[in-house]
Amino acid sequence: MQKKIVLTGGPSTGKTTVIEELLNRNFMCMTEISREVTLNARKNGVEQLFLTKPLLFSELLLEGRINQYLEAEKRNADIVFFDRGIPDVHAYMNYISIDYPTSYIKKSKLYKYDYIFLMPPWEAIYITDSERYENFEQALAIHNHLDRTYKKLNYNVIEVPFGTVEKRADFILDFIK
Repeated sequence: MQKKIVLTGGPSTGKTTVIEELLNRNFMCMTEISREVTLNARKNGVEQLFLTKPLLFSELLLEGRINQYLEAEKRNADIVFFDRGIPDVHAYMNYISIDYPTSYIKKSKLYKYDYIFLMPPWEAIYITDSERYENFEQALAIHNHLDRTYKKLNYNVIEVPFGTVEKRADFILDFIK
């Protein structure tokens, strides 16, 4: 049976870099889609969709992450890594204090993962860019919302220690063996 593994965490915690390392090691990975959603909105004249229309942004993310989950199930891979999971959508909505449909939680309960690895905020590597506007304190708050959201869904949240990309990837792979 396929193992579905989420790497989550606030912005600039090293998730995508670890996902890239796992891809280089020939693991099946589903990449983060929020940048894609943000960039598509920009093409349509909306600079920060998450800030201007958070519910629409979240709907698009939820749909995209469910599609990734379903796509993973069609693949012939024993292990699939996800750069963020479905519950991340309502964790972020909680972070910005926006109400969202109860269907978000129902979908998070329907599409289950086997492991949740949480990357803690790491000030030494923290950067902002045109899609990542949060400061370090906001990243800490997002981290706490993610941790709480996954735990409320009865997941065992495993915190990934700081270290080189290789050591972080090794930690995750050793844990799931």
